[in-house]
Amino acid sequence: MKIATVAELAAEGKEPEILFWVGCAGSFDQRAQKIAGAFATILNKIGINFAILGKEEMCTGDPARRAGNEFLFQMMAYQNIQVLNAYNIKKIVTICPHGYNVFKNEYSKLGGNYEVVHHTVYLQQLIDEGKIRIKEGGSFKGKKITYHDSCYLGRANNIYEAPRKVLAALDANMEEMSQNRSRAMCCGAGGSQVFKEEEKGDTRINIARTKQALDTGASVLVSNCPYCMIMLNDGVKENNAEGKMLVLDLAEVVAASLED
Repeated sequence: MKIATVAELAAEGKEPEILFWVGCAGSFDQRAQKIAGAFATILNKIGINFAILGKEEMCTGDPARRAGNEFLFQMMAYQNIQVLNAYNIKKIVTICPHGYNVFKNEYSKLGGNYEVVHHTVYLQQLIDEGKIRIKEGGSFKGKKITYHDSCYLGRANNIYEAPRKVLAALDANMEEMSQNRSRAMCCGAGGSQVFKEEEKGDTRINIARTKQALDTGASVLVSNCPYCMIMLNDGVKENNAEGKMLVLDLAEVVAASLED
């Protein structure tokens, strides 16, 4: 995909309306790259003026802070803030709740003050403004869909309704899991748990959470986080349900439902 970098725009004396923060998973994880691609496809199709940092984008430092390495976190955060402020970035949109949370709630204490929007909220805003138009009788019409509330979007930032409003626009049948919204079960990856060895127990969290999704009878499980995507996909495989349930990010669902 041909996507402008902020540096390229700056060389022409221009600034993007939004900075799309791709994130580590969106950059390097093969599955999450599809999420980043779907979101960029949507923005391109409806003519949003956006750019990425490209090679100037570093990790936010969030995993380091969650794992207890405060020094590394602050070092990475200060470097990111210097780059963002040098380009006069005002608005950041992320596809990762962890990046969203750290930019919105933690960077400001270090001198990084930006308008930060998670892509689920941004997609809902674009639908409400009529910029995104969903085709009638799309590929999800009448399908049973369930939605997973990630910890850092839900409990940490109280965002529950925006993604559900987006799904409502698809004319699909929404089926909630037994634990949803503020009571939703973690996928098992947050707090840097994805990077460490498992502790003793009877059942892996992602397997239990995916079982809740399968119990709804839904054929599509919608996520909003690259970490959750990894864990839920593994959960579907471990539950021997690869032919029964498809795990998609909200951006992928919207990209597949756009009017031609």
